[in-house]
Amino acid sequence: MSDQIKFIVDNLNKEPFGKNYNLITFDSLEPMQLLQVLSDVLAEIDPKQVVDIREEMPEQTAKRMLSLLGILKYKPPGNATDMSNFRQGLVIGSKPVIYPVLHWLLQRTNELKKRAYLARFLIKLEVPSEFLQDETVADTNKQYEDLMEAFKTLHKECEQLKTSGFSTAEIRRVETVQNHQRMLKIARQLRVEKEREEFLAQQKQEQKNQLFHAVQRLQRIQNQLKSMRHAAADAKPESLMKRLEEEIKFNSYMVTEKFPKELENKKKELQFLQKVVSEPAMGHSDLLELESKINEINTQISQLIEKKMMRNEPIEGKLSLYRQQASIISRKKEAKAEELQEAKEKLANLEREVSVKTNQTREFDGTEVLKGDEFKRYVSKLRSKSTVFKKKHQIIAEFKAEFGLLQRTEELLKQRHENIQHQLQTIEEKKGISGYSYTQEELERVSALKSEVDEMKGRTLDDMSEMVKRLNSLVSEKKSALAPVIKELRQLRQKCQELTQECDEKKSQYDSCAAGLESNRSKLEQEVRGLREECLQDESRYHYTNCMIKNLEVQLCRATDEMKAYVSSDQQEKRKAIREQYTKNIAEQENLGKKLREKQKAVRESHGPNMKQVKMWRDFEQLMECKKQCFLKQQSQTSIGQVIQEGGEDRLIL
Repeated sequence: MSDQIKFIVDNLNKEPFGKNYNLITFDSLEPMQLLQVLSDVLAEIDPKQVVDIREEMPEQTAKRMLSLLGILKYKPPGNATDMSNFRQGLVIGSKPVIYPVLHWLLQRTNELKKRAYLARFLIKLEVPSEFLQDETVADTNKQYEDLMEAFKTLHKECEQLKTSGFSTAEIRRVETVQNHQRMLKIARQLRVEKEREEFLAQQKQEQKNQLFHAVQRLQRIQNQLKSMRHAAADAKPESLMKRLEEEIKFNSYMVTEKFPKELENKKKELQFLQKVVSEPAMGHSDLLELESKINEINTQISQLIEKKMMRNEPIEGKLSLYRQQASIISRKKEAKAEELQEAKEKLANLEREVSVKTNQTREFDGTEVLKGDEFKRYVSKLRSKSTVFKKKHQIIAEFKAEFGLLQRTEELLKQRHENIQHQLQTIEEKKGISGYSYTQEELERVSALKSEVDEMKGRTLDDMSEMVKRLNSLVSEKKSALAPVIKELRQLRQKCQELTQECDEKKSQYDSCAAGLESNRSKLEQEVRGLREECLQDESRYHYTNCMIKNLEVQLCRATDEMKAYVSSDQQEKRKAIREQYTKNIAEQENLGKKLREKQKAVRESHGPNMKQVKMWRDFEQLMECKKQCFLKQQSQTSIGQVIQEGGEDRLIL
């Protein structure tokens, strides 16, 4: 355990946690502080786990941590009973539970980060089969599975590209090519046009999908409207009274006819069994005598039936026919009642089984089965994630295209380099100095390395000599300074020995006293811990129940208001319904999209003439500027001097 705590403390003191723990301070942390440390480590693995547990309920904290540990495939030691103890220890912040979890997480942080990232996209949501009957849900689920498979393939390709042998240094060699700026500019323009083309195609596809979903939503809303109208048409007082009368008849039949008959039969069976039990044991001769009596009675019954048939009275025949029909109807009635009772019992058993399975699922992985609005919200979240995935896929495609372009550029540069080397070799062979360039490069490289090594050696020797001188001077200074201190130290050592003996005696006394207090303290701590655990469990259960009740009340209130607003005959109240608001928003957005498309079309049509007119105005502006400059130039030339005539003389004034 000590090695485990030491490993945890060492890793928590490093980046990115930056704690300042030692073994004593870490071991003395309170349960809430220990849970916060575990939450911080989980937040480093999954950024969604950044939570202050003081602002969170204990049940929510345990549920959040258990769900993430399940995703990370952490297996607590022990069996099912230990699993319940593990959950309880995680709620109260027990050290024997938290320490192994921290040790396991800190051992493989990088691996778990990758697993948590992939789990966001690869954990499949199990949709109940009754929801998959809806075509929209089935199509969405199919798209979800296809996107998951596409993500797997893209992730594998991305990992392969990361591990490929291309480096940034090789890609930067493109800068040495002639006209590389022009080539990069053309490649950039090509990439921009491809991005624009893909964006337009994606926008077109999104608009098609939106149109398809809008049509499906309209059909679904129309079907819901028909079903609600049909249900509203059936929900009349007469139909309700009819259903209640049928239930009353069935219950009265069960109480007045079926149950009394069954009770009477059970009583007869009980009396017969009691009679059999009270009689003495019969032998073989008694059984033979009873069989003979039974045979005689059967023969008498058959004779009486034959006599009755020989009489063949018409009134008695009609009555027998009616009796047979009544007995058949009563038997059918009893059979149907039994079938209905069995169906009700089967329905109750299935409901109990569903509730048990739901509770087991909630206890096992902390999740609940999505229903109704929650599943719709999840589907909308999946759609938003699919758009994000498409954008990421587009970015990866751009990287692939740019990578192909750079790879092609690299091939061209390598080919050009080989051609230059071949030309250089041919020139060297013609001049009779084959291998001169290679030898020259090697000589220059070796000479440069030698000069660097010589400089480093010289600097190292000078530094070492100076350091030795400084160390010698420091040692002599320290010796002279420590001489009086050493004398005092000898006296202090004697005092230390005396004090150590006295300390040992006091320590033995303290240990004997502390042992008795420790035993009492441990007992009290166990009692307090047990009471705190019970208090925390009751408090968490109380808060959880209150929250569930409030959520159900809010949902019920919202559903009631929505139904009242939708069923209301008042048009102003009906407009307040959420469905009506969404329908109005859809219509407004469709009208706005139509206007924007018309505006876009008009802009495209008038773009050419407008650009031509802008060019004409720019030419006109340049022409006027030229005229202005010419006029100013002419004015400056004419105002160089002025001639004034006075007294028959001409004077030039500058």
